[in-house]
Amino acid sequence: MDKWYAIYSNILHLHFSEGFYKLPESAKAAVSPTSPVKRLLKMAGFTLVRLIGNLFKKVERPEKLHGKVWLYVVSQNNYDSLHFLKDGLPDTVFVAGQSKNIGTYNQAVERISLRRKILYYQKFLPLYFTFLKYKKQRTQRFADILYDAVGFYEVYLTKLQKYKPAAIVFANDHNADARAMLLAAKALGIKTVYIQHASVSPIFPPLEYDLNLLEGQDALDKYQLCGPIAGRVALVGMPKADAFVPYRNHNQSIERIGIGCNLMDDVTEVEKLVKALAKKLPQLSIILRPHPRDKRNFSRLTSISSSISLSDSRTIPTFDYLRQIDVQISGNSGIHLEAVLLNVWSIFYDFNPKHKLEDYYGFVQHGLIETVEGPEELIQMLQQYLLVKPEVCDRARYYNATVGTTYDGLSATLAVNYIADFLKH
Repeated sequence: MDKWYAIYSNILHLHFSEGFYKLPESAKAAVSPTSPVKRLLKMAGFTLVRLIGNLFKKVERPEKLHGKVWLYVVSQNNYDSLHFLKDGLPDTVFVAGQSKNIGTYNQAVERISLRRKILYYQKFLPLYFTFLKYKKQRTQRFADILYDAVGFYEVYLTKLQKYKPAAIVFANDHNADARAMLLAAKALGIKTVYIQHASVSPIFPPLEYDLNLLEGQDALDKYQLCGPIAGRVALVGMPKADAFVPYRNHNQSIERIGIGCNLMDDVTEVEKLVKALAKKLPQLSIILRPHPRDKRNFSRLTSISSSISLSDSRTIPTFDYLRQIDVQISGNSGIHLEAVLLNVWSIFYDFNPKHKLEDYYGFVQHGLIETVEGPEELIQMLQQYLLVKPEVCDRARYYNATVGTTYDGLSATLAVNYIADFLKH
């Protein structure tokens, strides 16, 4: 069991880390319900819908999978981040687990059958008690995450032996299914590539891919804190932002404010700020954008003023949202970087002051964004710059290696070149 504990401890690196355990409950609840009863119900539902339900579904198309370069995705955002490779590299195919929700792209991905996953649940209790031995509190809190993860590695090992992909490209380095696919590929000597798709945290797993394409020096610095980097590293910028470089915001005045909310935010704090902005700066439009996994009721906040609207993050891509605004306000969120890349002035605002999660990504420390304390200070800052919105794009150089270079807006070309060369050798 020590061997399997080592494998599953790697697979569950992020969610069983001390850093994740210390996050606000609202953030943890997005992947694991707070209530023990709800966790048990989740496990029961997973058993009926996924494990047993998958037994009756045939989803694989072998002719689409064999010998291809797999673009392995676990979300709609992953798909968006890797889409440029579909046209840039030959013999590529998008691949996802049998029941994985890829949003609007559910029909655009090939599926890996997980029908045999149920066979490996004999390992759950031995794994659970071994995890209890080493990580008692985290195991008790996240037993459902361990339960969901069982069998991914074993099934993917079998599937990779069967279909022998030429390589696998990942855009997620910490979800259990993506980690399992990575470890299975490494066990079989299949080439692996990682393309960073979002801002990085030092609690992420160490990079274990053969080729790691990161956005900039910030990501490299943080991954070095995570542990030894196994493969080659290249800094290529953000391919998914290329198409939006021509749409950088060069408005001189501020007319539209965006508030990007995430799972760690307190909705009452968001409401307090929205009310203050609507009262003190009624001439400005406000767009609220909750996180796609956030099921809390933000629509009620639109009744505060006719100037307030919602952006649906499940259907409207981030950069399309950012094109609509002049100022972006968020707590700890990677959206700050995406905003600055579009020359949208971005400001850190702590919507969860009880937990004091200050500067999680280091954006304030490295001068990417400003920070304010409370509604009054934010309003004063906005009033000061209403007619002279700052130009901020160059602040992103530390985070995006192509900003201000000849490859600005050509990150996808750079990434394709690196991968094509890698696959030849």
